[in-house]
Amino acid sequence: MKLIAARTRSTRPASPLPSCAGLLAVLFALAGLFLARKATSSPGIVVHEWGTFTSVAGDDGRAVEWTPLSPASDLPAFVEHTNMANLKIGLRGTVRMETPVLYFYSQQPATVSVRASFAKGVITEWYPHARVAPMDQLKNVALSKLSADGTIAWDSVALAPGSEPAFPSGSPQSHYFAARETSAVPLRVASPSGPQQERFLFYRGVASLSLPLAAKILSSGEIELRNLGSQPIPAFILIDRRGTKFSYRVYNALSGRAVLDLPATPGSFDSFRSELENVLVAQGLFRDEAHAMVETWRDSWVEEGSRLFYIVPRAYVDSVLPLSIEPSPARFVRVFVGRFELITAATREAVRAALASDDRKTLAKFGRFLEPISAMLEAKHPASAALR
Repeated sequence: MKLIAARTRSTRPASPLPSCAGLLAVLFALAGLFLARKATSSPGIVVHEWGTFTSVAGDDGRAVEWTPLSPASDLPAFVEHTNMANLKIGLRGTVRMETPVLYFYSQQPATVSVRASFAKGVITEWYPHARVAPMDQLKNVALSKLSADGTIAWDSVALAPGSEPAFPSGSPQSHYFAARETSAVPLRVASPSGPQQERFLFYRGVASLSLPLAAKILSSGEIELRNLGSQPIPAFILIDRRGTKFSYRVYNALSGRAVLDLPATPGSFDSFRSELENVLVAQGLFRDEAHAMVETWRDSWVEEGSRLFYIVPRAYVDSVLPLSIEPSPARFVRVFVGRFELITAATREAVRAALASDDRKTLAKFGRFLEPISAMLEAKHPASAALR
């Protein structure tokens, strides 16, 4: 078809005024867009975040509901938390979100606001001071029944590059402080008791979520992994620890299904941590950030038992933990590690025998995971209920 309009000529001489007016209109429009963009974005700010999602795999491979028994005693006293004592003990969910931290990088001082929401979850600890909801009675609540998502907001975070503030201190045994060992700029936030300063923004929570991965223990002892999401699992690591014996193996992306043996080749804690750091760096963290994350969890991640660590797809993180920053940073990296506890036959037998003999030393090795392990053991062997 011919474009008739393109061949039509005007019988009147063209005037330059409409063209100039049109050009000016375009220039003004572009200037307005530039100013609007400048007001809502900050090309000089880079933000990196790391965190973990901890869960327990059930008999079908999906995350089971449990009470993430972990009181705030592992945190310094200055960390803020919900005003109800032992909040987490009464909350049942499938995921414990542990220690997400946000690092900021900027050559110039700036002020930003940050807001995050946690699907079917609540925020339980944080620092510096923030606005958190809900803050009402949540004890003995199934998180899947929540009517609203938990939220946290820092309305005004001052970035102070080049400053050397005195950060709050606490027991050197707390792994909280390992997260400070980076080159991120210091932050300052106002609070009712005065300014609070830290190297990062920190928060924790509990939720009832469906994970993008299932890990089922087969009767053969093999581990069946199924990617339940639409995005590949970028990388994952299987580990097994029994007493002084420790083994691990690193795998590449998982898009569908895989059946794997638990690792058997002896390894070292140091080599495991080094390889995990490399995985985190490959996902976008700076080397010092990756090291800080591994140091934060250096003991917990190699506890007695079997577990799977996997890189949570970014799209999944954004869907269950949407986070906004204003002005928008030039780059925002989010790296979350999923920790899936695998209740193998060896673990069940170790716990069953320890319960029968009241071997509290062995039971203590399984820590907060003893509750879901015992529940699964009781479901298969009701007679074990009398041992609890």
